[in-house]
Amino acid sequence: MAVPSFPFTQQTSEQPTRAESTTHQSNSTIHLAFRTAHEGHKPHAGLDPTRASTGVVWTSERAYEHGYLDSPETWSNLGQGAPEAEDSIPGSFPRPTSLPLPVSSREYGPTAGIKPLRAAVANLYNAHHRAGKESQYTWENVCIVPGGRAGLIRIAAVLGQAYLGFFVPDYTAYSEMLSLFRNFGTIPVPLEREDNYSIHSSLIASEIARGTSVILTSNPRNPTGRVTTNPELAKIQDICRERATLIMDEFYGGYNYTTDCDGTVISAADNICDVEKDDVLIVDGLTKRFRLPGWRVAWIVGPKAWIKALGSCGSYLDGGTNVPFQEAAVAMLDPPLVRNEMRALQRHFRDKRDYVIKRLRDMGFEIEERFVPNSTFYLWLDLRCLPEKINDGLNFFQACLEEKVIVVPGIFFDLNPSKRRDLFDSPCHHFVRLSYGPRMEILEKGLDGIERVLKR
Repeated sequence: MAVPSFPFTQQTSEQPTRAESTTHQSNSTIHLAFRTAHEGHKPHAGLDPTRASTGVVWTSERAYEHGYLDSPETWSNLGQGAPEAEDSIPGSFPRPTSLPLPVSSREYGPTAGIKPLRAAVANLYNAHHRAGKESQYTWENVCIVPGGRAGLIRIAAVLGQAYLGFFVPDYTAYSEMLSLFRNFGTIPVPLEREDNYSIHSSLIASEIARGTSVILTSNPRNPTGRVTTNPELAKIQDICRERATLIMDEFYGGYNYTTDCDGTVISAADNICDVEKDDVLIVDGLTKRFRLPGWRVAWIVGPKAWIKALGSCGSYLDGGTNVPFQEAAVAMLDPPLVRNEMRALQRHFRDKRDYVIKRLRDMGFEIEERFVPNSTFYLWLDLRCLPEKINDGLNFFQACLEEKVIVVPGIFFDLNPSKRRDLFDSPCHHFVRLSYGPRMEILEKGLDGIERVLKR
């Protein structure tokens, strides 16, 4: 529904001056709360509470203070990065509702995962991304891990002395992961609006030229909802070959709307020349594209030397993945079944994306076509067209809480693992990430709440 009476200002790429921002923030309760939570104040000896909270957790805690836990069914959570988990997507296969628990499943499982699942993952990548290529993955090229974050932490644990480049904005949990280890130095690389907040080959070449030897990125990108496809993705991998380790977080690869929802999954595996020599680690799992976040089954695909090290470090980091859930996952990875599943997934979430974009545009948000998500289930929503009281991520988030809607302030995606930068200088400050992962009725309720915020 259009709200013509809402007094939008002209959208501009100009940021407020530091003095103007500071004055505004000094009168904002939510800004003060954010600063307090990130000062490192330690009322308990030995405890640093700032290391225990990601952006999504912080926003959830603020929602709890507004009564979210008392009646979550009355809220619209557009903040958490979780897709709808019900068996209601047309064409999607039904998920198991019970699992066998043989005596053998009570034993410790291998920290690199059970061989049947590792083989099934390798077969899936060979069928969808390595067809006709001489170099093929085997079960020894796959490590099963208890969730994507656990996988990334394992990777960080075995990295050597290196400069690791990461991009902003990107996945909030990278910040905590990158701050846990001291065996590498982290280098933030800001993405530009002019480049649609996307990575590109010339940017990668510049980073390698200044000594970066490990590159971490999500593709498709969280939070911007954009994906780098071939031939640009292949150029990036060509530049990195024999020069840098490329860590590709591909958890949203199934949510690809660039190929007319034909089931194609975007993956760096398409462009690898030799699965043993190309230093590319691919992280994915059941969490997003199979809509099973509660199972905590994910994988890392890469050269055998990496996989051996990643399996070993699991013995002291996380102990490995739940065996019964690994066994249940094997049958889900049959390549034809997965292709059909991805086709159903893409059509369903593209329709939800289109609904969200239309509703927001009808409210008066100016969403340029180049920033419409072509992947994931996220929208990187620019707030600079709003009145000053709600044109930054934190105050907009606070206003949404009053209407029982949860979004994530963009400032959390400006990764700052070494805490060297003042995040209130961030170009992410005037954005929020909005998820269209939930069911349609939740999206409708959430957008109704945002519309009430604007009318108010």
